[in-house]
Amino acid sequence: MLPYATIDDAAAALGRNLTFAETLWFNYSAQKSDYFLYCHNILFLFLVFSIAPLPLVVVELMRSLGFQKYKIQPKVRLTLSEMFRCYKDVMIVFFLAVGPLQLVSYPSIEMIGIRTGLPLPSGWEIMAQLLVYFTVEDYTNYWMHRFLHGKWGYEKIHRVHHEYTAPIGFAAPYAHWSEVLILGIPSFLGPAMCPGHMITFWLWIVLRQMEAIETHSGYDFPWTPTKYIPFYGGAEYHDYHHYVGGQSHSNFASVFTYCDFIYGTDKGYRYQKKLLSKLKVGSESNGVQNGGLCNVKSD
Repeated sequence: MLPYATIDDAAAALGRNLTFAETLWFNYSAQKSDYFLYCHNILFLFLVFSIAPLPLVVVELMRSLGFQKYKIQPKVRLTLSEMFRCYKDVMIVFFLAVGPLQLVSYPSIEMIGIRTGLPLPSGWEIMAQLLVYFTVEDYTNYWMHRFLHGKWGYEKIHRVHHEYTAPIGFAAPYAHWSEVLILGIPSFLGPAMCPGHMITFWLWIVLRQMEAIETHSGYDFPWTPTKYIPFYGGAEYHDYHHYVGGQSHSNFASVFTYCDFIYGTDKGYRYQKKLLSKLKVGSESNGVQNGGLCNVKSD
């Protein structure tokens, strides 16, 4: 809740007029508690989990749209009922684990200093903090993910997430309830190390889940904006991890590729890409040779 009764009071405290964005924030948040604002995360997560994968469902079901050529594992097709079952299981964990955790975890947010007041952060400040959050989450998630691929971690917890060897958007948060809680720790560490505004925290939660849905999409679209992000893994990169399955010791990173490169856990993936590239070149050269022979015979 903002400590100002009116916009004029807020402007006097800041020593300047409020920006348009700050005015909107004042009008929305002035009479709302910080706890209520924090709990918006529950709504945002529900909307992201429910709506963001829907275009991928349409692409998966309607082969006539011409997206089949971008399917990473084209032989695997899921029905609408199978995708809905995945969504239903995600919602069960959401309402029984994720939602309640959000409701009781506000003291930790208050402790690390996530603020709700004015002034609002600049765009550069938001981008810098988001970069820190993604980097910290990626590094810590990498090691926790490797732990979950140990014998005990995989058999007891992580195998649930790997039920989808060809992932879909709805399967991004599909996991054992304890894994959802465990992997929530890396998401919290960035804001704990570099606390910012509640708006930045909202953006972080939404963007991280959107990224997870994109990497679990099962499609490698050439126009995806994330392809221009340095060291970004993407759908093809993470799809290999699911394709190999429980025996996978490759591509553990959640967002970027630098951890897998530094610690040597991308060797299988790079070997497969090199092999497929050679096979593709070989098939293309054979096609050219066969075409040339046909032309000679026709002459």
